[in-house]
Amino acid sequence: MTTINESYEMPNRTTIHQRRRRMSLLRALLIGLVASTGVLSEAGHAAAVDLDQMPPQLESRFALSALPPALRDKATVYLLDPHKGYELSRHGTSGLACLVQRTVWELADFRNDIYIPLCYDAAGAATYLRVILDTAKLRAEGSDPAALHAEIERRYRDKNYNVPEKAGLSYMVAPIMRTIGPPDMKVHTMAMPHFMFYAPGLTNSDIGAVPDLGKRESLMNPFIDKQGTPEQSYLIQMVGEAEARKIHASEKRLVADLCAYREILCLARMKH
Repeated sequence: MTTINESYEMPNRTTIHQRRRRMSLLRALLIGLVASTGVLSEAGHAAAVDLDQMPPQLESRFALSALPPALRDKATVYLLDPHKGYELSRHGTSGLACLVQRTVWELADFRNDIYIPLCYDAAGAATYLRVILDTAKLRAEGSDPAALHAEIERRYRDKNYNVPEKAGLSYMVAPIMRTIGPPDMKVHTMAMPHFMFYAPGLTNSDIGAVPDLGKRESLMNPFIDKQGTPEQSYLIQMVGEAEARKIHASEKRLVADLCAYREILCLARMKH
């Protein structure tokens, strides 16, 4: 039997009420802190809070940085309204379309700290881009992560979504991005400029690739990345080290502006 220590004094009702009130206030403050900063939960996931709306000019620059400079002037740009989804900001003439992806449906988890600048060619804009646009709209309409994941899978299964009818690529040569990545496939802010060539249904075994996420040098050779479904499989080709340094140097101002906008986008942190 457990006994009460003689020096322990049972609190009176007023003291209990005061403690409960302080606990309630503390809890409210913590919830507010998590909502405003995206602090990681004990499970390691970002808090399920609303997405922030980036300043339009910064978001546009970030999206277009996924393209080589010579291709940016004629590209279409979409900007995210977290309450509605993506909206057309600029209509281009080249068939290329760019945005900053904020929700990755394959994760079945809503975070407020995903930033993936990417651009599709015309074939990808007519297919894969549609999935990203729909994902943002479904999230804005109140779909929960599991339901959204199931809905996108259903649309692929029912052939509402199609794969590109010809070869093409997604440009992802931005100086930084924040999403899951090697070596542990957790969320990082990283410098990993690359190209993604459409390869629906293709596997690493098909091309004899043996990528090792723990060894960056092994990722310098082409490998397959399946993103959620076999239909969303890409052949990844990283840019060379010299080219990566050149990209970072030319985008130094953008990298600094992103870091000033939000600390988790500071490349020096690398990991949150």
